[in-house]
Amino acid sequence: MPSAILKIHCTDKKGIISSISSFICRNNGNIITLDEFVDHPSNTFFMRLEWDISAFALSREQMEAEIALMGQEYCYADNWQIFYSDRKPRLAVFVSKYDHCLWDIMLRYKAGELKCDIPLIISNHPNLKPVADLFGIDYKVVKVTPDNKLEAENEQTCLINEYSIDFMILARYMQVLSPEFVARFENRIINIHHSFLPAFEGARPYHQAIERGVKLVGATAHFVNNNLDKGPIICQSTMPISHEDSVEDLMVKGRDIEKLVLSQAMKVFLDHHIFVHNNRTIIL
Repeated sequence: MPSAILKIHCTDKKGIISSISSFICRNNGNIITLDEFVDHPSNTFFMRLEWDISAFALSREQMEAEIALMGQEYCYADNWQIFYSDRKPRLAVFVSKYDHCLWDIMLRYKAGELKCDIPLIISNHPNLKPVADLFGIDYKVVKVTPDNKLEAENEQTCLINEYSIDFMILARYMQVLSPEFVARFENRIINIHHSFLPAFEGARPYHQAIERGVKLVGATAHFVNNNLDKGPIICQSTMPISHEDSVEDLMVKGRDIEKLVLSQAMKVFLDHHIFVHNNRTIIL
C-alpha cells in the first residue's frame, strides 16, 4: 500500500489540521496516522501525517501543488516536506576500524529492517572492506590526514553526489568533520557517540566514566553540527554499571547499547518522524 507522509512545522494557527485532513478526504485518501505537537514557548506547530494514496484522485505532482497552495494560506509554504513510502532513501555509512555498528547495520539491512538502500561505505582505512564485500556494497577508502582534510572531504562529497546519497551514518567514524562539510548536509548526518550526552563528550568516555565512578553508561545518536557531540539528540539509552567494571567491561557493554541506539535513530529517521527545532529534536 503506497502512502504519502507530510511533515509540517510553522507558527501555530487554527485550521491547519482541518484543512489538510479535509483535502485528503475530498480526494479519496485515507489517513493512517496523524501526530502533532505545539511548542508553546515558541508557538511552533509540528505535524506528521501519513495517508494511503493507492486510490488518491490526484497525481503526486498535483497533490504537492495543492499542498503548496494551502501552505501559503496557513503560513507553512516554506516549511513542509512530503515523502513516499515506495521511495527508499539512499544511505552511505562512514566507518573507521571499529566494526560492531557496521555489522549491525548490515545484518538489519539484509533482514529488511531498514527502509533504505545502502550502495556505499566510506572509510579512512581499508580494514572493513571484507564486510562490504560480503554484502555486495561498494567500499571506498578516502585517507584523511591533518594535511589533506579539505581534499579528502571534497572526494567524499563527490562520492556522495555520484551515488545520489540522501543521508549518512557515522558508524564509529573516528574523524571530526569540518564545518563546511557539515553545512553541505545539514541534518543529514547521524553520529553514534559512546556516552549518554551531554556527559563525557569527546574521546575516551569510558575512561572518564571509570574516573568519575558513575553508575550508568549509555550511548547517544545525534545529528552532526559544528559543535563536537552537541548536535540535536535523536535517541539515547543507558545500562547500569558498578565499581567492579573495568574499562574493557564498559566497552563490551557499550557496544551493545551503541548498536541498539543507532538502529533506533535510523528507523525514526527513515520513517520521517524527526523535526529539528532550536538544536533539539521533536519526534512524532
